[in-house]
Amino acid sequence: MAADPLHHDAPHPAAHGGFGIYSGGFVLSLILTGLSFATVMSGAVPSGMMRPAITALALVQLLVQLVFFLHLGTAPEQRSNMMIFLLTVLLIATVVAGSLWVIHNANLNMMPTQMSPDQARVKN
Repeated sequence: MAADPLHHDAPHPAAHGGFGIYSGGFVLSLILTGLSFATVMSGAVPSGMMRPAITALALVQLLVQLVFFLHLGTAPEQRSNMMIFLLTVLLIATVVAGSLWVIHNANLNMMPTQMSPDQARVKN
C-alpha cells in the first residue's frame, strides 16, 4: 500500500530542530534578555542611547525567536511559513498606519486649537 502524502510519519530535519537547536535559541534569548537588563540597570549606556539600544536588542531577540523557535528561514519547507509571516506583518503594519492616520485626521479636524472652551460656548 502506498504511503499517504498528507500524513508524514518522519519529520523534516530541516524544518524542525532538535534539542540542540532549541537549547541554543533558549541560551541566546537568555543572553539577550540579560544584556537588555544590564543596559538599563548598569548605567553604562547614556540615557539618550538607552531606547535605541533596547530596541536593537529586542529586534535581535525577535530574529532569534523567529529562527530558532518558529523555524522561519529560506529552506523550501519553510518558505510558505515565511510568506505567511511576511503577509501578517504587512497586514498589521497597514492596520496600524491606517489607524494612526485616522486618529491624526480626527484630532486635526475635531479639536479647534485657535478657540478656547469659553469662546466655543459663546459661539453656540
